[in-house]
Amino acid sequence: QLQLVESGGGLVQPGGSLRLSCTASGFTLALDYYAMAWFRQAPGKEREGVSCISGSGGSTNYADSVKGRFTVSRDNSKNTMYLQMNSLKPEDTAVYYCAVRSYCSGPVNYWGEGTLVTVSS
Repeated sequence: QLQLVESGGGLVQPGGSLRLSCTASGFTLALDYYAMAWFRQAPGKEREGVSCISGSGGSTNYADSVKGRFTVSRDNSKNTMYLQMNSLKPEDTAVYYCAVRSYCSGPVNYWGEGTLVTVSS
């Protein structure tokens, strides 16, 4: 059974840091065949792309709103993707979703359940 499980969300003060993880299981092909991405959905807003990383990890992209603050990485030996979030702002508050896609500009094939990040003092 294909599964993406996010972890690492929580409550953090403005200016703080969090690291999200997304662990994949049940994929027939090796995970490095797939790009992986982070999306987020804030209350009352549409889901938006945050970052994407290629199968090898050699190519990444970021939304303008998180450039310079967030870093995406992956460890294919652990079937895990990470999102290091620094200098967090209240507007980063959202449910963060992990996704698998064939390539970063392609459609999402699988979604995780999401993990809540709340940035508040």
